[in-house]
Amino acid sequence: MLEVKDLVVKYGMIEAIKGISFHVNEGEIVTLIGANGAGKTTTLQTISGLLKPASGEVLLEGKSLTKINANKIVSLGLAQVPEGRRVFAQQTVLENLKLGAYSRNDKEEIEKDLENVFELFPRLKERESQLAGTLSGGEQQMLAMGRALMARPKIMLMDEPSMGLSPLLVKEIFRIIENINKQGTTVLLVEQNAKMALSIANRAYVIETGKITLEGTGAELAASEEVRKAYLGG
Repeated sequence: MLEVKDLVVKYGMIEAIKGISFHVNEGEIVTLIGANGAGKTTTLQTISGLLKPASGEVLLEGKSLTKINANKIVSLGLAQVPEGRRVFAQQTVLENLKLGAYSRNDKEEIEKDLENVFELFPRLKERESQLAGTLSGGEQQMLAMGRALMARPKIMLMDEPSMGLSPLLVKEIFRIIENINKQGTTVLLVEQNAKMALSIANRAYVIETGKITLEGTGAELAASEEVRKAYLGG
């Protein structure tokens, strides 16, 4: 579904991403793990059109995204849940969710998707008329995920969904990610909580200083001595 080929991304003269290649098949959960500053967020932002690569290509279902604007990329079926949640604080929960569907005009289907989001996140239903800025961190994360789902994406990019959440909420967020995937959305996940990410991933890649250094199934990387020492505290 998604293919990244020889991607190079620069900030001025600094090469942040150094020719990485990887793919995500339809129906998979694929995770990118790595230390802070390894290039994970830069990779996601380039895929979703927020950054332009110096060279290389990003393909969604065989179609090149490299020269397409970010808002058009959403219409093609790719949505991102950004790091730090980035909800519209002065808008209500319901308004935030409806903004997620801004690129659509199929009113009845939008209503169906809204019901589905409220089923996945009952807490959002309870708080639908509350301002997003007054929600807890966990609720804001759920709202950011729900908002992305309202675009009805084929593939969802998630950047550090567990950041700053309590262990109990982290488990809940990962359970929801699995549910979203079971409902048919492919997931590309960037996550510092490598243990949780690898436990739900079909496949995983390790990024170090802008290069992919390891790849395998989630189970293979979770069992790897190298990964355990560097990312799993073992």
